[in-house]
Amino acid sequence: MSEQSTYTVTGMTCGHCEASVREEIGEIAGVQSVEASHETGRVVVTSDGPLDPAAVAAAVEEAGYALA
Repeated sequence: MSEQSTYTVTGMTCGHCEASVREEIGEIAGVQSVEASHETGRVVVTSDGPLDPAAVAAAVEEAGYALA
């Protein structure tokens, strides 16, 4: 069963930013899809189970941004 988690990411200002965040979070095991919006700062992750918040935070930091 799919689960959706919503995160707030600071520092995204354009489509390229969104793509970077989507790519990094998409590499986490179990992630099915990632939607990111620089306009709202929101990132919605659909996964096949619970995600480790530390893994999401690390992926966002790897992309060059931070969870709020």
